[in-house]
Amino acid sequence: MEITVKGLKTEYIESGEGTPVLLLHGWGSSFDVYKGIMSALCDRCRLVALNFPGCGNSETMESPWGLQDYCDFVLEFMEKVGLENPIMMGHSHGGRVTLHMAASGMVKPQKIVLLDAAGLIPKKSFKQKFRAKSFKFIKGVLTLPVIKNYSQGLLDKARRHYGSADYNAAPEVLRKTLVSLVNTDLREELHKIKASTLLIWGENDTATPLSDAKIIESLIPDAGLCIIKGTGHYSFCERPYEAHAILRSFIK
Repeated sequence: MEITVKGLKTEYIESGEGTPVLLLHGWGSSFDVYKGIMSALCDRCRLVALNFPGCGNSETMESPWGLQDYCDFVLEFMEKVGLENPIMMGHSHGGRVTLHMAASGMVKPQKIVLLDAAGLIPKKSFKQKFRAKSFKFIKGVLTLPVIKNYSQGLLDKARRHYGSADYNAAPEVLRKTLVSLVNTDLREELHKIKASTLLIWGENDTATPLSDAKIIESLIPDAGLCIIKGTGHYSFCERPYEAHAILRSFIK
């Protein structure tokens, strides 16, 4: 299905009837990751999953967005599809959006589900800091006015070498958006979340490490963490039956 949100054609799917649930996917992903969860919960819930701008068949925004832009986008989408105070479920970047919306009072869900969620700025290793400083120095040199017009190819090579896979795969407007998002830390506002919050996390997640989950759990007043052994950043896809059993127990 398709709807226009913030002037952008937005793709979404829904299934089931009952308790409303909004599912927000991660960076560079799509609502396809939620099809298993939707099948598992459609006997008790109305499940709605959208594709963020630039993902799936949703149109890309013309200028870079910040976290608040994503929240405003979700609010308009909810209004247009008739979702009132749904359970919020977010994976990775979708979890970041969920956390900020709930902490700021934009939504007041009774329950929240965080799946390997983003939202904290992790501590960088020496190697990561060195790579970041190296790219910053190289970028500074290659954008000097005297050589700027001749160095675009070298700058693109530097981005490919030093950037993450998500960063390199994205068009320029999404690259700038990603930089804004990953430099947003929500830990100071998490204590404001009143909803009962379930965290499902992969034991071996390297994108949003388990240490992040333990911090988030400690800062949200009513939160509990379920760790899925031997899984990574898509824990709910790697061990779907285990994740679905946990979700069915939490969303009765």
